[in-house]
Amino acid sequence: MNRRDFMRLSTGLVGGIAFAGNVPVKSAEKQNGGKPNVLLVVADQMTPLLTGVYGHPVVKTPQLNALAEKGVRFDAAYSPCPLCAPARACLMTGTYCSENGVYDNAAPLSCDQPTLCHHLNLLGYDTVLSGKIHYVGPDQLHGFRKRLLPNIYPADFSWTKSRDNKIPKTHARSYLGSAVHIGRSGRNIEYDELAHREALGYLAEKAAHKREGAPYQPFFMCVSYNFPHEPFWPPKKYWDLYDGEPIEIPEMPGDFEQRHSAMDRWLNRHHGVDKVDLQKPASLRKLWRAYYALVTYIDDKVGELVARLRADDILDNTVIIFTSDHGDMLCLKNMVQKRCFYEPSARVPLLVVSPNVGQKGHVSKTPVSLLDIAPTILELAGCDDSEILAGDGMSLVSLLEGKEQPNRAVFSEMHSEGVYATCFMVRKGKYKYVYIHGHDEQLFDLENDPEEWDNLAGRPDYDSIRSELKACVLNRFDPDRIEMELRESLKRRQFIKKAMAKTGRDWAFDPEHEQ
Repeated sequence: MNRRDFMRLSTGLVGGIAFAGNVPVKSAEKQNGGKPNVLLVVADQMTPLLTGVYGHPVVKTPQLNALAEKGVRFDAAYSPCPLCAPARACLMTGTYCSENGVYDNAAPLSCDQPTLCHHLNLLGYDTVLSGKIHYVGPDQLHGFRKRLLPNIYPADFSWTKSRDNKIPKTHARSYLGSAVHIGRSGRNIEYDELAHREALGYLAEKAAHKREGAPYQPFFMCVSYNFPHEPFWPPKKYWDLYDGEPIEIPEMPGDFEQRHSAMDRWLNRHHGVDKVDLQKPASLRKLWRAYYALVTYIDDKVGELVARLRADDILDNTVIIFTSDHGDMLCLKNMVQKRCFYEPSARVPLLVVSPNVGQKGHVSKTPVSLLDIAPTILELAGCDDSEILAGDGMSLVSLLEGKEQPNRAVFSEMHSEGVYATCFMVRKGKYKYVYIHGHDEQLFDLENDPEEWDNLAGRPDYDSIRSELKACVLNRFDPDRIEMELRESLKRRQFIKKAMAKTGRDWAFDPEHEQ
């Protein structure tokens, strides 16, 4: 399938810490222009808990393992909002969704919001996107000089729902073993294969220009895949890798439903969990085997990108970052998809390889966020502090060099699309605290309770840490203001959605018209 064919297919299927203040670093020996290239690879819905690079005994990720050996693995990296479009907007802007307004998968990022790409353009970078970004609104570039593929999801407000919409979705059905299909073609794999080919083609083009002696322009390329996001339809080659492999599903306590928070119950209703039985052992094992296979599929893609960089003799001058927008519950706690703050959903893989910067093979335990990626790239690219607009993330360069910050707190938010109150999470040290405005609290000791079953929020002996972390949330965020702004945003979007339906216009991106 070529890019134009996919465009036709997709049209038919879809209707408190500033960036500034970073300590300058000495970059690698940089060739051709004095700045490193940057390759950012983003998977979709990949939990680090089911990857070999993060210690899973069965899941095969040799290419990610190799990156971790050459760079730094972050073991406490979190999505600032465990939902696709908000997480990506947060990553590109370095701001929380309550600051940039991308509350859900149908919310627009304002065109006056500076992004990582705007900064890199000023530094002389060629900024290119191959794959998914999930921007909503008329600005489908937000600083990228070029997008190589069309949208895979709607760019308009067609997914906008009212604040109080409680009509269940059918997400949970995708998590049944009967929904797993081996070797079946579909939109996800066709898009991923095309995104991958376009990315390799771009790198080959850069190498050709270099060989021809053309003036060198460093690049920032984001390669963004759909997998391992459902539907769970792995290529047979990867499914077969796990033939006979043990698949151990953690057991749940008999009273697991009583341990669910208000947020959990809302999300299970939103995802349609009560309509299906997710806990049949054979079904679970088939689901997890398919997920394992898709993780290895992405791992192979990473390896092919690295091999291309090596063949073109630019690997040693390229910063490589691998991450995901959020994770996936995969029926753990009888929950599916994302949107919640439990580790399988809110934590993300994060690997950073930077030439001559950082300790090879270092594992950082400091809590970090996708918000930190933009300021990290800008520091490594040599951006002057005075040129960096304020954001909510911090550069990770000091952590790359092994200077841990064990007392750092990072946050995550989820306010719309399946939840009915403003919801926040803070991770600090070994504790995670969840604040659901007007509802119950949660406090977990991740060191002693990694599966997050034992809620400590109501125990007197943990009142001090609960109060401290609650204050962290409320000193940083204003739940009532966010609720008001969210409702106003939804009201405006619903109005425009109706008007656009009358005109038949949308904001779908067509790269063929951008040439």
